[in-house]
Amino acid sequence: MKKFYLTTPIYYVNDEPHIGHTYTTILADVLARYYKLLGYDTFFLTGTDEHGAKIYEAALKNNMDPKSFCDTIVDKFKSAWQSLEINYSRFIRTTDEHHEKTVQLILKKIYEQGDIYKANYEGLYCIQCERYIPDDELVDGLCPDHNIKPILQREENYFFKLSKYKEVVYNKILSGELEIFPETRRNEILGKLQLKLEDISISRKHLKWGIPVPFDQQQTVYVWIDALVNYLSGIDFFNISLETLDMKHFWPCDLHIIGKDILWFHAVIWPAMLLSAGVELPRKILAHGFFTVEGKKMSKTLGNVIRPKELLEIFGVDATRLLVLSSFPVGSDGNFSIIESKEKYNKELADNFGNLVSRTFAMLSKYFNNEIVPTECSSEMKHTIYEAVNSYKSFFAELSLDKIPDAIFSLTSYANKYVQMKSPWIVAKEKRKDELISILSDLLYCIKASALLFYPIMPNVTKKIVESFNETEYTEFDYKKLLEEKTITIRNHKFKPVDILFKKLK
Repeated sequence: MKKFYLTTPIYYVNDEPHIGHTYTTILADVLARYYKLLGYDTFFLTGTDEHGAKIYEAALKNNMDPKSFCDTIVDKFKSAWQSLEINYSRFIRTTDEHHEKTVQLILKKIYEQGDIYKANYEGLYCIQCERYIPDDELVDGLCPDHNIKPILQREENYFFKLSKYKEVVYNKILSGELEIFPETRRNEILGKLQLKLEDISISRKHLKWGIPVPFDQQQTVYVWIDALVNYLSGIDFFNISLETLDMKHFWPCDLHIIGKDILWFHAVIWPAMLLSAGVELPRKILAHGFFTVEGKKMSKTLGNVIRPKELLEIFGVDATRLLVLSSFPVGSDGNFSIIESKEKYNKELADNFGNLVSRTFAMLSKYFNNEIVPTECSSEMKHTIYEAVNSYKSFFAELSLDKIPDAIFSLTSYANKYVQMKSPWIVAKEKRKDELISILSDLLYCIKASALLFYPIMPNVTKKIVESFNETEYTEFDYKKLLEEKTITIRNHKFKPVDILFKKLK
């Protein structure tokens, strides 16, 4: 069986989930569902990053020990993903025992390779970023991402010989062995790799909230080195945990989905670590852009932080998943707007797709008491379905995930025009029964094809529609047939009424 292993970044638990986390996780969930439906042995990993100075400080502010503080935030992430029907395979935590052992094992391998040494270091450190920031990245002396002044830190740390792997990482990316999407991000990394590359500090001496360095218990592992290893511990690459089966076959990772701000860690530091440890590199990295909210940078101060619960209260689960997915081009920066999302909901979900389903089943009930034997799909409708399927598959292959709903809406828009063009109410009035059956059959083929294509994005809506066809046990089989053979079948001739799928929003 073919396999597909994809990951989100593990989310830092200094704050509860917001729309940024939601966006990344929905992208991953839609892709995971897609590959699973196509028959791939699919593993989808997400989780939380729980060590470091930022977490330690947040715990102190809340008068809690770090682990208890992490537990409360982790529960909020799990609850949010459950409410959005995120179907992950495993939720990894960096405080999991087998993860800590995996981190120590990787560091030991790198150390034995001769790629770790001890040295004094002095630099400007941003606690919010959990990293040292070079002078040329500062903006008016402040961290460019958090607009705060980094603190000067001096201590003796362990360093990883990142510079040793500069050329080989560069060539892996250049050759496409390690793909980076979009191309602008790939070029950005290649450009940086042509400059001088410094070795990096991988431990902290004075921070106790972290994983002990295996060859020096006085130091803890730098939080980013700790975090990156989750992609191996999440599938128990070294078979450390006796509670899991051997899942090493999932490696190499087929796709890391991340935000563009952490691309350097994933495209340079992570591959270099793996090369040193003798582990195969991941295959592809998708670095998505950032977005503003109603045209402004998301900020607690501005009060414009959007939480998953707020979206669910307005749009419901399935519509939230679709609207977040399609809010802006995956590789670019964009803007998320509640106002614009309501407009899109009404236009595409209520007036387009929802209206098509309602009017078709209303005619089916009115003219045939919910029972007809569908005729063969017309060549015109077949062609339109085929075109939508081709676009849909291309968008998945290209990781243009924001365009996937458009491929389906092009089909449902055509079907609504088809209703106006064929005027079935006139055909019914003139008692041209065979023609009316042909028209409704075409619409049913279109609705079923659309519902199946929506399955990775809106699983509940798909389920409701397929239930109206009395075919629930065929859904995954039909999905695969539609995508691989462009074949759509309606097996029954008794149908069930469908409730309104999307009520208009004000």
